[in-house]
Amino acid sequence: MTDHKKPIKILVVGCGNMGSSHATAYHNIDGFEICGLVSQGKSKEALNAKLGNKYPLFNSMEEGMRATNPDAVCISTYPDTHEKFAVRAFESGCHVFIEKPLADTVEGAERVVAAAKKAGKKLVVGYILRHHPSWEKFVELTGELGKPLVMRMNLNQQSDGSMWTLHRNLMNSLSPIVDCGVHYIDVMCQMTRSKPVQVYAIGARLTDEIPAGNYNYGQLQIRFDDGSVGWYEAGWGPMVSETAFFVKDVIGPKGSVSIVAKEAAAAGKSQSIEAHTKTESLRFHHADLDKNEKFARQDTWINLEDEPDHQELCNREQRYFLKAIRDNLDLTAHAEDAVNSLRIAFAADESVRTGKVVML
Repeated sequence: MTDHKKPIKILVVGCGNMGSSHATAYHNIDGFEICGLVSQGKSKEALNAKLGNKYPLFNSMEEGMRATNPDAVCISTYPDTHEKFAVRAFESGCHVFIEKPLADTVEGAERVVAAAKKAGKKLVVGYILRHHPSWEKFVELTGELGKPLVMRMNLNQQSDGSMWTLHRNLMNSLSPIVDCGVHYIDVMCQMTRSKPVQVYAIGARLTDEIPAGNYNYGQLQIRFDDGSVGWYEAGWGPMVSETAFFVKDVIGPKGSVSIVAKEAAAAGKSQSIEAHTKTESLRFHHADLDKNEKFARQDTWINLEDEPDHQELCNREQRYFLKAIRDNLDLTAHAEDAVNSLRIAFAADESVRTGKVVML
């Protein structure tokens, strides 16, 4: 165990949407001490102003590492930098919190996990839904549906302005079904606790504003060895429809469980970060029929009182990171799950590009 009285000095690398939220968590949580904010552009100045202009600013991770000698590093940069930055942090003896995806290749993700193991340091990946009580309840309730499961999920984002700029930049290295899909693939794997065996996916390039060969709409289908199947759909851009952009639905022999997020699914909400995690209520449909073959039970509605906003979810992620460091939690399974979900997402990407089913 580490000294619980000594704060963890953390260097925040990347000060955009997620980096800003994580830095706000560190700023407010006893146990962390921000030792520097790093970004190439002006986002670090804006974030520092929001936090009271308390922290040193650096233009590069290397500069920040040399100047501050941190205990931990938070990486919320574009995915094509994740592997390099994480390995550098581990080689310097730091713990790492890293936004998903873990890297921009499966091999890169495996190298990050190996670097964490070699350094004997903690690696926590930003799977924010794992810290959401209602998503945990959603996963738990699917265990009452029997097997096989049919899992239907999407998150399409109609974007303009700064959000469209962010999406275009992300698509320089990853497709939407890889970048966002890892969350929902991870959820599907938690629901089935079964081995994924096959992936097929389709994609379309709906704009000339992204590199040739990339696509801004995709849909993947996964088959598991227990007979369960799942699909996930993601599209980004100003052309994306907001009709049925938010579907979170699981069906089994005994019924179905659905996230019903009326407010989050309202028009104009698909590019809101708050809408991406909002659940509001769960609807449990029971398949039991009576002797007249009519439904024997009405649907059960579970209204969720502990409904954290996006910032509170980030706070919970960072409290978990702190606990992992201080209590020396075994994060082996956490790292394996992160690599596994990424492997499935990249198999889907391969399927889009080749038109073939990919066996896992």
